[in-house]
Amino acid sequence: MDAISLHQPREFRSIQVPEPGKPGPGEALVATQQMGICGTDRAGYWGQAAFWKYPNIIGHELGVRVLSVGEGVTQVQPGDRCSVEPYLNCGHCFACRRGRTNCCESLQVLGIMTEGGLRERFLLPAHKLHPSASLSFEALALVETLAIGCHATNQAAPLPGDHALLIGAGPIGLATLEFLRLTGAQVTVLDRDPARLEFVRQTDPGSRTLVASGDASQTAQIEEITGGDRFAVVIDATGNAESMSHAFSFVAQSGTLVYVGLTTKEIHFAQPVMHRPEVTLKASRNALPHEFTRIIGLLETGTIRVEAWITHRTSFRDVAADFERITDPACGVIKAMIDVTQR
Repeated sequence: MDAISLHQPREFRSIQVPEPGKPGPGEALVATQQMGICGTDRAGYWGQAAFWKYPNIIGHELGVRVLSVGEGVTQVQPGDRCSVEPYLNCGHCFACRRGRTNCCESLQVLGIMTEGGLRERFLLPAHKLHPSASLSFEALALVETLAIGCHATNQAAPLPGDHALLIGAGPIGLATLEFLRLTGAQVTVLDRDPARLEFVRQTDPGSRTLVASGDASQTAQIEEITGGDRFAVVIDATGNAESMSHAFSFVAQSGTLVYVGLTTKEIHFAQPVMHRPEVTLKASRNALPHEFTRIIGLLETGTIRVEAWITHRTSFRDVAADFERITDPACGVIKAMIDVTQR
């Protein structure tokens, strides 16, 4: 069976892997149709990702078709189109017992710590599949990206009318923006890339945009936007250690800062910048099952629309040749998609 492995940084290999066999109790056999390329995939390609395993079959943003199911499976059936919740949790550690399966002590994320979806077929626990009767496989592959933003917004918990600052307008930032918008918060998006901010203005004209500068004029702009209060909620989606360290300067007294971007570098800040305003600092990792269910419903009703996100496409057979080019921010990529059926 065909698969593609990221053997080591910057080296993809086409490989043959054994057929997965029939699904056991509680399992489903699925065929990968579409795979979204994540910023984490790009970081893994360049050898810069946390938690990454080499060699590995990448792919955790997946739209799949169910081929067969094992004993006891009732939530999906053969032929179903599904999004994959790629977080394989143990079910019995402290986090899992509290319902926080997204940060299981022994979590294995498909395509990062264990084999992912850039292959023809594979077995999954059936409860990790989220079906839709109407969404395309490309839309289903984007559900996981949206789930990251949904979870980050839930961690931040802005109130209607709150001033919220989103730092970073890449795919995770755009996903977070969708859910900040739904809370009724007054959203400002900060990024250093004018092209990304223009994309925000085109797709969400209700949000303010600011080009990151870090100078005194920026401070004046922020004070004008917030009436001098700074932001009740700040979410940093950059994965940039410098940005994450500086994010405290944007948070209002008693406000909340959420890190959804991930970096392997150290973050530095003087403790008083957190202590004096009594900032609540949170991490946001992965997402929870109910967030996948909610997102599919929002996509099906058109409350969230993501078609414009997909700016670049490639096929299974061309991944190795195209990957570096279509994931380069300089090419204007928002989201790149792989058609895994084109072998």
